[in-house]
This record gives sequence, structure tokens and C-alpha cells, in this order.
Amino acid sequence: MKLRVLTEGDLRRALDMPGAIEAVRAGFCALSAGGAEIPLRQQLRGGSTALLSMPGWLGAPTSLGAKLVTVAPDNRTRSLPAIHALVALMDPVTGEPRAVMDGEWLTALRTGAGTGVAAELLSPPDADVLAVVGAGPQARTQIEAVAAVRELKEIRIHSRSGTSAERLARELAGEGVHGVRVAPTSAEATRGARIVATATDSLEPVLNHAALESEVLVCAVGGYRRDMQEVPSAFTARARVVVDQVAGALREAGDVWIPIQEGLLAETDLVEVGELIARSQGGGTSVSSPPWPGATLFKSVGNAVQDLAVAALALERAEAQGLGTLVEG
Repeated sequence: MKLRVLTEGDLRRALDMPGAIEAVRAGFCALSAGGAEIPLRQQLRGGSTALLSMPGWLGAPTSLGAKLVTVAPDNRTRSLPAIHALVALMDPVTGEPRAVMDGEWLTALRTGAGTGVAAELLSPPDADVLAVVGAGPQARTQIEAVAAVRELKEIRIHSRSGTSAERLARELAGEGVHGVRVAPTSAEATRGARIVATATDSLEPVLNHAALESEVLVCAVGGYRRDMQEVPSAFTARARVVVDQVAGALREAGDVWIPIQEGLLAETDLVEVGELIARSQGGGTSVSSPPWPGATLFKSVGNAVQDLAVAALALERAEAQGLGTLVEG
């Protein structure tokens, strides 16, 4: 057995956001079309830390594997990331382990890529102002992904403490990203923005409904439990609600579960992004220029098909470039 071990540095050399967006788009299509087998994510709690298990099979490119994720909110007091993860890929024919890779940066990249898919598909083509609420590792890739599909003239960042938003804004400016500013409130960040991304672990809405535009795409990627809600129910009630996977969203997404319990949303209102992509590619009504008025919510709790699609691309490129460490056993 030869096992390729890929570190974050290896993955950064192998992957880029445009490639990740293309891989995730194909993964979403396969998921909705029955070309992937993705069980619902399993969660195990040990004290304040959660362990998430995400196995799956993807038909094209054929990929078999799993991701293990730990979420430890208390790590903020330890100067450690709240999320740690590993991704393992197996040979889909023989079952032999093929690769193990760092999952933290890959998770942030594929989550951003999902928002990139949604922004390209569902936001107004002339959207040029992005608001981001939350300023952790996920926020950075949200910005990178939207910038890959829309020409942004302004990026507004708001965080609860303000400190992390200022740090992220300085980093982006130092990397040559223009138009970045820190907003003191989420309302100021979102007012006038046509694309809004939320990347927090909040139990209560972090957006001000009155400050959201009538035609806006909100991409909510932070909450992964039914008791987490980043988006106010009043917005969800007036929005077209698009999800990565209906079954996963109903089980884990407070941003849809809570409005359903409040009688403001029906399970049948949810549509999968892969289904919309297939419609647009099949010559039907274009979803780049939405025929429906008003707002759209893209709610992603994260799906193993994203990990498998991006991990398969990473392994393909790593093998071609000779990246990583080969371990023989």
C-alpha cells in the first residue's frame, strides 16, 4: 500500500478557487441527480466538542472516502482553530487507502466554493458589493469565491468583536484586494449589498432584516445544527430557499428548520442547488437572470460531496505534480 499524505501546504499548491468551484458544481449536480451516495452527517458530542463523520461516494470522478471534523468552540480561548479535520480517500475498486489530507483548509475552500457556485448561479450578474458577517477562516474563502465569479468594487466585513474583522481587512488589503472596509454593525455592512455571506456559529440571527435589500442573495454557511440561526426568519419567509441537500438541511439547518416550526416555511419550498444547475444547463429558464423577484437564501450545512469532489481534484493534481509524502506500508 502506498498512501499519499497531503498537508495544507501541499493542498494550497495543488488547488485554486476556480478549480474548486468547478469541482463543487459538478458534485452538487451529481448529488441531486443520484450520482452520489451521501449519508446524513453523524454527530457525536464529547463535552463542548463535536465530532462529525461524513462518508460518501461520488460517481464522477469516482471517489470514495470520508471526512472527520471536530468543532471545538472553546478553542478561541486556547488560540487554536475551532475546526480541525482530516479527509481520507480510498480506492473505489480495491478499497485500499489512497490519500490522507489536512481537512481544515480544504473545508474552508470547499465551503467557499459552494458559495461561489451559488453566487454565480443566483446573484444578479451586476452584483458588485459583498457583505460578510463573521471574520474567521470561512469568511476569507467566502470572499475569495464570490470575487472569482463577480467583479466586486466593495467588500464589507463585520464581526461581533470587530477585532477579527479589522485583522482580516488588513490581511486582504496587504494582499492587494481593493475596496475592503470594516463595518461597525451588520446592518451597515449589508445595506446596499447584493450578496451577503454569513459565517458564524451564532444561535441567534446576525442579520438585520430591515437592512437587507429587496433583491439580494444571502449565503448562510455557518450554522450546522437546528439550534443555530444566522438569518432572521422574516427574511427566509420572503426568500426563495436553495440548499445543498434537502435531507441534510431539514435535519441540521436551523436557518430552515426554525422558520418551518414557526409556520413561515414549508419543507416543499426547499430546492437543491444541483437541481437548479441542471435546469440551467439543460436549456431551460436561465437562473443567472432570475425570473423570480426578490431575495434568495442559499443555506449550506456542508456536504460530503463537496469534500469528495475537491479532494479528488487535489489528489489528481498532487499526483501529477509529485506533491505530498508517500508512505509505504
